[in-house]
Formats: sequence, structure tokens, C-alpha cells
Amino acid sequence: MDVRERVGWNLRRLRVEKGISQDHLAFAAEVERAYVGHLERGKKNPTIVTLHKLATVLDCDVSELFAIPPKDAEPIAPLGAGRRKS
Repeated sequence: MDVRERVGWNLRRLRVEKGISQDHLAFAAEVERAYVGHLERGKKNPTIVTLHKLATVLDCDVSELFAIPPKDAEPIAPLGAGRRKS
């Protein structure tokens, strides 16, 4: 898992744990929803400013986005429509 995938895995994990939709996270962090999706899939390189905005919305330290997932880490399942916060 490269660093972009690691950040994406943690971004999705933290977002899902807090029950926040990609739309809500994107709006609150002032980025596009599609960009959040690209980040979660490890397809984009975010700036440190963007990481800080996302971490602030997720109420975590930026360093949590770089945490190494467990070796047996499964992909994070998406939120079901009824569990999302708008």
C-alpha cells in the first residue's frame, strides 16, 4: 500500500466511523465531492492544506491520516444511505 492509498484508507475509515457522507466532508472542507472519492481511492495527491482541512472536519490530527492500517485490513465498506449524515 503506497502513501496515497494509506491516506485514502484512513480518510474513508475516519469518515465512515463518524457517519459523514463524502458530500458533507467535501462541502465542509471546501473541496469537490469527486475529489474526496479520488483521495479515498488513492488516486490523487492532496496538499498539506487540504489534508488539514479534511482532518479538521473529521476532528482528528493530520497524522491520523498517515497511520499504517493493520496487515489484514479490509477495504472500508461504504455507508448505507440510511446511515449518512447530510
